[in-house]
Amino acid sequence: MEFLTVEHLCKTYGKGETQVNALDDVSFTIPKGQMAAVIGPSGSGKSTLLHILGGVDRPTSGSVFLDGQDVYKQNNKNLAIFRRRQVGLIYQFYNLIPVLSAEENITLPMIMDGRKPDKKRLDDLLALLDLQQRRAHLPSQLSGGQQQRVSIGRALFSEPSVILADEPTGNLDSKNSAEIISLLRKSNREFKQTMIIITHDENIALQCDRVITLADGKITRDVLTGQ
Repeated sequence: MEFLTVEHLCKTYGKGETQVNALDDVSFTIPKGQMAAVIGPSGSGKSTLLHILGGVDRPTSGSVFLDGQDVYKQNNKNLAIFRRRQVGLIYQFYNLIPVLSAEENITLPMIMDGRKPDKKRLDDLLALLDLQQRRAHLPSQLSGGQQQRVSIGRALFSEPSVILADEPTGNLDSKNSAEIISLLRKSNREFKQTMIIITHDENIALQCDRVITLADGKITRDVLTGQ
């Protein structure tokens, strides 16, 4: 079942001699529950693609459909609601609120959206993340790997339609990187969560179901890994 569909996506910055085609006629579909990696060199368009898929940056042309909804046919108010409720974002540098505990960081987006956090889901998620004993700790009291687990929990907690991860292991050592990818794989399988991971690391990419390679704003390769 096609869940995320990208059609002829283009993103252009600048004009004339300074014009840059960050994305150039990109099209693909992602089935529900698939864990896909997007790889490519710096400047290939990976982060631009992620931002457009997440409703953060509008494309110059082309369309993004999520579960049948044309994302960029919405007005700005509805697009903001889409970002809050349908997309979970995981960043390389965690972006945690330093004065809030791990538990408060995880539940904050849902509270800001006017929804009441489900305590059982929070407990289950903290168990999955192995953060039960760290739920009251501030980010400064957590290791880098634990902070990234909190970031993942924040993205997963509201049960968004798709998880988008931008270099989620880029700020971690090899041991923590392996643990984070294993955790994402586990949550993908247990929650049937659709995921797209931007990474420079081919070893990480090969642990996903599919690898899409970008170069100069175009898809140059798209293969299933057999995972």
